[in-house]
Amino acid sequence: MVIERVDRFVHKGHGAGPRRRYHAAMRLLNLHADTACPAVARLEADVTRPRSGLLALRYVVTGTMRDVSLPPLAEPNRADGLWRRTCFEAFVRPGPGEAYYEFNFSPSTEWAAYRFDGYRQGMRPAEGLDAPRIEPIATDQGFELRVSLDLDQVPGLAKAGAWRLGLSAVIEDAAGGISYWALAHPPGKADFHHADGFALDLPAPGAP
Repeated sequence: MVIERVDRFVHKGHGAGPRRRYHAAMRLLNLHADTACPAVARLEADVTRPRSGLLALRYVVTGTMRDVSLPPLAEPNRADGLWRRTCFEAFVRPGPGEAYYEFNFSPSTEWAAYRFDGYRQGMRPAEGLDAPRIEPIATDQGFELRVSLDLDQVPGLAKAGAWRLGLSAVIEDAAGGISYWALAHPPGKADFHHADGFALDLPAPGAP
């Protein structure tokens, strides 16, 4: 379903000046070479760690949103298969081991969280999580998703030092086409789980 009326979401238009300053601090998500999405001119993300176990994310889509398919608003429940439609994602690897977490955030406000023992191995629901706060926002330029995720009770995350992150997104267009966006893509097909995608170091607050 294509969202034709963006007033279903919180609307916070900021004007050209503030929006340019905001974009300057964002990290570009790159479109995978084997996919296309003419509706999206630019996709950016920002992530901060205000305290040891808190992850704050912003995803900003600039483009023609009438040509992007956004899932309709729903209850903020945990759900599987969100990546089959427009969805924003974060992958977090704590410490030097191979274990990592995958978090999915839908514009519907549904979400998912999984733990892996290694590359696509030992997948299971992540424990110790309350529902994240997910805010879909219509802007003058397109669409924004803000997420606040409390990881204090997730084993091995809150007390870990630096985290290694991958930020990514799946965008579905109005015709049903799927495109894949990430900080970095490995060679070959799109694969957000690949080690090459963990391209961002996020130190613990107060770390030198």
